[in-house]
Amino acid sequence: MSATPPTGSPTGSAWTGDLAPEEHALRVRELIVEMCGSAEGGHLGGSMSLVEILVTLYRSVLRIDPAAPDDPERDVLLLSKGHGAIGLYAALAERGFFPAEDLATYGRPESLFSAHPNPAVPGVEMPTGSLGHGLPLGVGFALAARLDASPRRTFVLLGDGELQEGSNWEAAMAAGSLGLGRLVAVVDRNSLQITGPTENAVALEPLADRWHSFGWNVHEVDGHDIAELRATLDGIPYDADRPTVLIARTVKGRGLPYIEGQARSHYARLGERPKKRALAILRAQSRKAAQA
Repeated sequence: MSATPPTGSPTGSAWTGDLAPEEHALRVRELIVEMCGSAEGGHLGGSMSLVEILVTLYRSVLRIDPAAPDDPERDVLLLSKGHGAIGLYAALAERGFFPAEDLATYGRPESLFSAHPNPAVPGVEMPTGSLGHGLPLGVGFALAARLDASPRRTFVLLGDGELQEGSNWEAAMAAGSLGLGRLVAVVDRNSLQITGPTENAVALEPLADRWHSFGWNVHEVDGHDIAELRATLDGIPYDADRPTVLIARTVKGRGLPYIEGQARSHYARLGERPKKRALAILRAQSRKAAQA
C-alpha cells in the first residue's frame, strides 16, 4: 500500500490571531470527533483527555517550525500513548503542519493518518502505540542531544495505564541516573484504561513518590488548565541535572459530558447522529468561550 503525503502547504499561522488557547482546544476536540465519525472510528476518550496538554505544548512551549519539521535543533515530542494519535494529528493540523482538511482521509486506504502515529505525517517523530516504548526512546533522544551539545529538549506524553509497563521504570531510573534535565515526561493521569480504573488493574499510587524515588522533579497539575500547564512548563529548570515529570490530572472523554470519566469512551465509531450531537455540544462551548 502506498502512502500519499498531505496536500497543500503548512499554514504556519493557525495559532496566531485572536483565538484564546481554550478556543484552540475546542477546535482540536472538534477535529477529534470528526475523525471518530469515520468508518474506522478512533480512540476518543484518551485523545480528549490530552487536548489541553497538546495545545499548551504546541502553542507555547515547543521550539518547532511547521515549515521545517525536520530541523535538527527542534524540540522533540513523543506521543508514547500512541492510541491518542488522533489528538496529535488534530493538534498538528491546528499548529499548521498540514491543512486540517487532510484529516478527512483518516482511516482510509493509502491515508497517512492511521490509528497510531505515522512518522510519515509532518511533525510525528516516531511510530508509537506499543506501550512502554516512548520513555526509553525519549531517554535516547535526550542523551543524543547532550552528546551533540544541542539545545533541543525532549517531551514524552505517557498514559497512566502505560506505566504498568516495566520498561518505563527502567527508563525513569536511567534518566535520573544520567541527570537528563532536558527530558520532560507528562503523564495523562485520567485514571482509566480500556478495562476500567487503573488502580483496579495495577495500582500506581503513590505515583508522585515513585517518580521522586527515581530522581525526577515532580509536579502535579490540572491537565485541563492551560495557564497552570504553561506556568509549570515555563518554570522547569531545563539546564539542571534532573529530569522533570508532570502528573497531569485529566478526565477521559473531556468535553463531552455524557461520556466524561467513563471507560466506554476509550474507542468510538460515531455514526452521523452521535457525531452531530458531539459537535453541537463542542460548538456551544466554543460560542460560550468566545463570549467570555
